[in-house]
Amino acid sequence: MLATVLLLAAMEIGSPSFPADGAIPERFTCDGANVSPALTWKDVPDGTQSLALIVADPDAPDPAAPRTTWAHWVLYDLPPDTHGLREAIPSTGFPPDTLPGKNDWGKTGYGGPCPPIGRHRYVHTLYALDARLPDLKTPTREALLAAMKGHVLAEAVLVGTYQRR
Repeated sequence: MLATVLLLAAMEIGSPSFPADGAIPERFTCDGANVSPALTWKDVPDGTQSLALIVADPDAPDPAAPRTTWAHWVLYDLPPDTHGLREAIPSTGFPPDTLPGKNDWGKTGYGGPCPPIGRHRYVHTLYALDARLPDLKTPTREALLAAMKGHVLAEAVLVGTYQRR
């Protein structure tokens, strides 16, 4: 018996600010203007009710001996028809109904790469969800991941790297 496989277009995330698996320019780090890079995405699956974005460093504090994943940016309830975020987006510039989470500096908003040692990876993960989440009162990365459990339709990943001079 032959199995039928239905291939769906995979959701994609990218950035005009840096290449996939490439170096993140200093402008987007603590050594520069510390502004968010532009992000674009496509092929959000049918049935998506909201999107979530988490930018995290899995190499903290030292890529040779990582001990934690450091959250740099947490957003959720982005509208499903959103196709990206502009560079240096202010907290008042998000699409309607978008809610912020708390990064690991204890603040809302983007906090750029600022590794203490070595070259770190910065993983930008976009999640397509089958529901709008309730107001989680500025959740941490962990709290948002827990709230999304069972609601993820698709995810897309963009990795950039940065090492301080």
